[in-house]
Amino acid sequence: MERLTRRSFLRSCLHLAGSAAAFPLLPMSTSCKEQSGPADSRPGRETEDSPERGTAARTAHPEFEPAFLALHQTGELSQRAEKLWGLMASCELCPRMCGTDRLASDTGFCGASAKLEIAAHHPHFGEEKGLVGTGGSGAVFFTNCGLRCVFCINWQISQGGAGSERSIEDLAGMMLTLQKIGCGNINVVTPTHYSAHIVRAVDLAAGMGLRLPIVYNTCGWERPEILRLLDGIVDIYLPDFKYADGGMAEKYSSGADTYPQLTKAALIEMHRQVGTARPSADGLIRRGLIVRHLVMPNNIAGTRAVMKWIGENLPADTYVNVMSQYTPVYKASEYPPISRRITRGEYDDAVRWAREAGLTNLDIQGYRFL
Repeated sequence: MERLTRRSFLRSCLHLAGSAAAFPLLPMSTSCKEQSGPADSRPGRETEDSPERGTAARTAHPEFEPAFLALHQTGELSQRAEKLWGLMASCELCPRMCGTDRLASDTGFCGASAKLEIAAHHPHFGEEKGLVGTGGSGAVFFTNCGLRCVFCINWQISQGGAGSERSIEDLAGMMLTLQKIGCGNINVVTPTHYSAHIVRAVDLAAGMGLRLPIVYNTCGWERPEILRLLDGIVDIYLPDFKYADGGMAEKYSSGADTYPQLTKAALIEMHRQVGTARPSADGLIRRGLIVRHLVMPNNIAGTRAVMKWIGENLPADTYVNVMSQYTPVYKASEYPPISRRITRGEYDDAVRWAREAGLTNLDIQGYRFL
């Protein structure tokens, strides 16, 4: 299997989005729409005792039990999903709290209604080493986004609407397929506006043998109230910490001036739930918080302040990925301060500031400089 970088993966996703035969790793019966046949013929509808369930379960680590399993067994997982679903009636899932009635098929600020849209799912080898292992991270890329950054590297998906309508059963089937082919986790990318759909799908897939950790791969701008509904469901939180200054967030992320304060509160809540990310004996991370910070040109991100806050409010060994790959795509050319890549000096400053903040578990890169 070819190992895909983040950029080549996204490029292939966008090229193939919308085609029923786009993803050779999917069962060919998986449709972008609800199947018209019997329920048991739909993806992921294997029974509790079916051979498919046993095969899928065996790909998970024998000593690991995902956080969601206990909630599934008590029925709490289904109840959490319904609570999240109800919040779409006057949508409060993301900090925009736009109040759109998504259940009536209206679209929120994020561009989503209650219809689930997915751009791609695939083993992804461009994530952090502890998430990739040998089988890749089982990434599911959701269409639309509530943050809407002007420099988004996958803007065609997050803001351009690339993707296809899928059912909850389809999403559960995707999770089981990714487990069956050897992925080490289920990595839900840009999940916030579809958190209700995701929890429903996890509940369904759990009954059919899903035993992989759930990675909540988010922009970081989350409502703590919503995160508390995910407590005991998510195993690994993978948030960005994009900006230290609300003015920068307002300018470059569609008016999201509350980004720093809400992201800080979100990181505290995420750490309370899952603790510090540490690899297991086989090198894979199955629980914990991993923080990403994208270094931007001209210190737009406020990197020094970001690192200082992490050092003062989270453990010194918090896993922090200091990312060097900022690329001026989408509308970035319209904003001179962010219309170039970073320099080596800017990245070296970022690493130095992280170390000065006392952070000891840094994922340091060294490529894609100006």
